[in-house]
Amino acid sequence: MRLSVPQFEETIFFEKQTKYCLLIPLFNEGERYFRQVKKMRKNGLFGKIDVVICDAGSKDGTTDPVFLKKSGHRALLVRSGKGRYSTDIRMGYYWALQQGYEGFITVDGNDKDGTEAVGMFIDALDRGYDYVQGSRFVKGGRGIHTPFVRQAAMKLINEPVMTFCARRHLTDTTNGFRAYSKRFLTDRRVLPFRDIFWGYELIYYLPIKACCLGFKTCEIPVTRVYPKGKIPSKVGGLRGNLYQMSILYHCLWKHYDPESKYRFKEHGRCI
Repeated sequence: MRLSVPQFEETIFFEKQTKYCLLIPLFNEGERYFRQVKKMRKNGLFGKIDVVICDAGSKDGTTDPVFLKKSGHRALLVRSGKGRYSTDIRMGYYWALQQGYEGFITVDGNDKDGTEAVGMFIDALDRGYDYVQGSRFVKGGRGIHTPFVRQAAMKLINEPVMTFCARRHLTDTTNGFRAYSKRFLTDRRVLPFRDIFWGYELIYYLPIKACCLGFKTCEIPVTRVYPKGKIPSKVGGLRGNLYQMSILYHCLWKHYDPESKYRFKEHGRCI
């Protein structure tokens, strides 16, 4: 099957230094990402792992090459054309595989996640885990100021559906702070480089496949802090919630599996 990867431009600031990389999807996070970089520098993250930005066309200064190079980022990938989260992550995974990385950690660029946990993801990959999920809901994890409606949806809808599909208990299924091994992502039974993975489909699909195919998986404790007041989000509203429900529906019926005969609408969008 031909790999489907969005077109993108790369800017490389220095050569590969670590066997894993940290992929950060970014789109106009502004001051939130500047704060996150300060924290990442303070906890020495840029010395532990190569940091790569997967950008969707930010215009707020967060992807300024001078800033990125000075702060220690290894590369900037800028996607062209239409897409959302899964499109950007496909771009990042493809580039990282071409660069020879053995594992890939992802974290959002909105300053919600405690990036000091990256070291635990690295340790888990070193111990041979193929899917490592950061969770607020395991011992040692913390969810701070999580909106009530969002937490209720996670625990009452996402968690039981994903647990049923994966055939093992998954506690924080929408958390993008996670890691995958090269061995898992390149398995022919997974095939993540397809157009049907356009928005947030990969967030749901990859954990299910990792568990169902018998790859080595675990959850580790992380902290996720929501700001008080209005919550900045790119997935809100009735339309966004229905879209995510549709993804769960397709997961239940295994429509994302490579052998499925189901035909999606344009770009894999279910709405």
